[in-house]
Amino acid sequence: MPRTKSSHGEFPDSDPEDLSEELTEEVCVESELQDGQMMEVEVGRHTVLLARTDGKYSAIGNQCTHYGAPLSKGVLTGQRVRCPWHGSCFNVQTGDLEEFPGIDCLPCHKVNIRNSKVYVSVNKKSLRQQKRIKSMGTAEPGVTHTVLLLGGGAASLICAEILRQKNFGGRIIMVTRDDLLPYDKTRLSKVMNVESETILLRRAEFFQQYDIEVWLKKEALSMDTDMKTVTFNDGSVQSYDHLLISTGCRAKGLDVPGIKLDNVKMLETPEDARQIHAACQGSNIVLVGTSFVGMEVASYMIGKASSITVIGSSELPYQNTLGREIGRVTMMMLSEKGVKFYMNDSVTEVKGVNGKVKEVVLKSGTVIPADVLIVGVGSIPNSEFLQGTKIQMNAKNFVIVDKCMRTNVPDVFSGGDVVTFPLAMANNQLVTIGHWQMAQAHGRTVALNILNKQSELNSVPYYWTVLLGKTIRYTGYGEGYTDIVIKGSFEQRKFLALYIKNDEVIAAAGLNYDPVVSAVAERLTARKVITKKEAQSDDQSWQQLS
Repeated sequence: MPRTKSSHGEFPDSDPEDLSEELTEEVCVESELQDGQMMEVEVGRHTVLLARTDGKYSAIGNQCTHYGAPLSKGVLTGQRVRCPWHGSCFNVQTGDLEEFPGIDCLPCHKVNIRNSKVYVSVNKKSLRQQKRIKSMGTAEPGVTHTVLLLGGGAASLICAEILRQKNFGGRIIMVTRDDLLPYDKTRLSKVMNVESETILLRRAEFFQQYDIEVWLKKEALSMDTDMKTVTFNDGSVQSYDHLLISTGCRAKGLDVPGIKLDNVKMLETPEDARQIHAACQGSNIVLVGTSFVGMEVASYMIGKASSITVIGSSELPYQNTLGREIGRVTMMMLSEKGVKFYMNDSVTEVKGVNGKVKEVVLKSGTVIPADVLIVGVGSIPNSEFLQGTKIQMNAKNFVIVDKCMRTNVPDVFSGGDVVTFPLAMANNQLVTIGHWQMAQAHGRTVALNILNKQSELNSVPYYWTVLLGKTIRYTGYGEGYTDIVIKGSFEQRKFLALYIKNDEVIAAAGLNYDPVVSAVAERLTARKVITKKEAQSDDQSWQQLS
């Protein structure tokens, strides 16, 4: 395949024969790194991650392809480095991506040892490129096998990319009701005045180059699993050989009088984010819901809105996810910036003037002035079109899949927020986790199984949320935890929470405590138990993974 530059400015896998423009520099002496160690070095004002594993030196790009974190500050386990910020993993010997949320690989550089000195050679072209797209094939003439991907999110995108990376030569069709190509939805509640172009995960040229068809503004209405067809809202019918259902979820509304008034908002798309951003400038805003999205929006609006009020149905934010301790400290962080909280309460009515929101009435009788009401009270799976099919769903209408992301119907898979799936680290308990990185992992598992490369989902959840410019990182699955071990100090905004169940750590959350959450993720991935005793101990050796 020709070396064509993609619109992201990355090159596909570089030509190993292209040695004409190399820059070589001595970076250290051979004895400087022991096995299992890594460090950042510079070659031509370009940061490189130098690692020593299995007695061998290797060098890859040092900036994570997700948001540019320095991998040298991450966690090295065997031949893989995990990013300290959001948990992406890369093979230090090849630069290949091994765990999401990043979607690109890293450039890989040559290492030579002469006279006990370590030299790294960098291709000057790759100096300009922080990312590398893995080599991908295209459709092959005459191959009619069709993979139909319903939904334009993370699971569908990764499924399509892995299929092409593994040289699947059939037809790939991605169908989304959005009017945008797949984009980074995690940004919407963090940077709300976002231009859609800036959060696209891949540009139109990418999909054209690798023969991935994308149908925008189109929605599945029904399907026939016997005939292997899907009918869409424009009347068209598409047949498939393999199908991925990754239609995601939509925001749940409030069922109270006045909810149809103008300036009642829900955050689902970049356009919603921009509208909320514009409407909230200098306004009195009320947010219903203390989930991650609600708290992020409240944080974002500090300094922009005239007043910010948050209504929560529990005593503390995140009570059922991150727990009371972190709920309390995040509530304090926002309260110090003037955000008002009404907890253990709910909205009973929205009152308006001239068709616009003016007041929000709570169950407690409190009346709050409001120019904008933002509702973030959970989500509903987009699975209505599956009613009447043979596809099994649970009581909440999430699609049930096995460890290979297969539904009960042959050749039909499901992934992303619309599924309930067995989580390996939780003894294959069926869970519903709306994390970006897990949806990507679903997509990879589906692609490999479509190609008959038996693959079971074994990713460990990794999540992050941003408040007041600070990132709380979370890994694992903490539901049902019975104890919590806290390191650091909530007052100093530097803490680590380790969630304990059956005398072992099942999850961790940290603020300003990098890279420990990534270290816990590696332990959970390797199924290496961190006991409660280890968690409580001042001896931090459990964080060393090798």
